[in-house]
Amino acid sequence: MSDSLVIIPTYNEKENIEKIIRKVFSLAVPFDILIVDDGSPDGTGNIVKALQKEFGGRLYIEERSGKLGLGTAYIHGFKWALGRHYDYIFEMDADFSHNPEDLIRLREACLLGADMAVGSRYIKGVNVVNWPMSRVLMSYFASVYVRFITGIDVQDATAGFVCFSRKVLEKIPLDGIKFVGYAFQIEMKFKAILYKFKVVEVPIIFTDRTEGVSKMSTRIFREAFFGVIQLKIESWFKKYN
Repeated sequence: MSDSLVIIPTYNEKENIEKIIRKVFSLAVPFDILIVDDGSPDGTGNIVKALQKEFGGRLYIEERSGKLGLGTAYIHGFKWALGRHYDYIFEMDADFSHNPEDLIRLREACLLGADMAVGSRYIKGVNVVNWPMSRVLMSYFASVYVRFITGIDVQDATAGFVCFSRKVLEKIPLDGIKFVGYAFQIEMKFKAILYKFKVVEVPIIFTDRTEGVSKMSTRIFREAFFGVIQLKIESWFKKYN
């Protein structure tokens, strides 16, 4: 029985889903996987359910009706994990932009004392492969902006490759998390730091997807830009114990 659960939200990831599942299950450290699928019309959920016959007791799927957003998918997954025995809960993309091998390094960081380990693209320079320069600059300066507004010392504030120790997710009021895109990732890091948890960054190389379609949009970027200001203002009026 694994103490670690990898949550992978999906929407139309039929090109990647079987490969990412098999790769995670091939690692030297055992991980369970929870797929949170938002009713993918391309049959992603059916692929996962077929694989459950092979990976019984290690592979799970929660199917939701409609595209409800990344943040709500992770909150759904967090609550599912907290209802079970897992000590370490991970966020990871389905498209291999996050190297599954790095799951072991993130887990190791938490074993060594971190409460939240972030797979960081920017802790040692800029480690991004296959992104156009415009998107690299947008992502990098988004993190600079977040640090300036919030004051948190996290180089890659929008990172979506994360390991949480159980106590972090038990402490943060998950029903109070309001954002769904990049702002969700910022909000989780910001709240963890406000609650005095130890957040560390683990350097990774981020490789843009080669199959499937990116879910990035101007709406998601706009939410992050204005959401950061909202998070900071709200933090002035609430106690975090």
